[in-house]
Amino acid sequence: MFYEPSKGHGLPHDPSKAIVAPRPIGWISSIGADGALNLAPYSFFNAFSTKPFLVWFSSDGHKDSATFAAESGEFVANLVGRDLAEKMNRTAVDSPRGVNEFDYAGLEMVPSQLVKPPRVAGVPAALECKVTEIFRPKTLAGEDSGAVVVTGEVVGVFIDEAYLVDGMFDIVKAGNVSRLGYMDYSAIEQIFSMRRPRWEKD
Repeated sequence: MFYEPSKGHGLPHDPSKAIVAPRPIGWISSIGADGALNLAPYSFFNAFSTKPFLVWFSSDGHKDSATFAAESGEFVANLVGRDLAEKMNRTAVDSPRGVNEFDYAGLEMVPSQLVKPPRVAGVPAALECKVTEIFRPKTLAGEDSGAVVVTGEVVGVFIDEAYLVDGMFDIVKAGNVSRLGYMDYSAIEQIFSMRRPRWEKD
């Protein structure tokens, strides 16, 4: 089949998120100007540079995570391990502004080293970020898409040493959770390696 997204797909459910998958989950902790805390998972999250180490997450409108990140200029992207998946899902609740999702999901907070928002206790890794840019992408027609993209430079990295094996972060042991389409998630259970080819001139 072939379809144009602007004209509909005729399927029971939108396949777009199932096609662009798996997507790593950025479990974003942030703090507002008034000190209110927020914790929410974002599957529109990824890294796009290593030097400098830059990451981004996209919010559907100015939700608390984007608003608080704008107010404080900081956020933490927590990695979701398989053992925290259910609690992560609880923090996706559409709670009123100001509700502390750490408390709602029964999670403990750990102070960050270089930013004000705390990280989630028990995560395999967490990225402490300073906001570098916030923008609203436009549609092909030049209209506001409604999305708010928050980019940040990673200024500090926490790694639970239990997940370091021979000096490398073991994503299978951590069970990195990612978002698929519909109501589905996946956790890393195996990996395979391939070396990048090098161009050899004749």
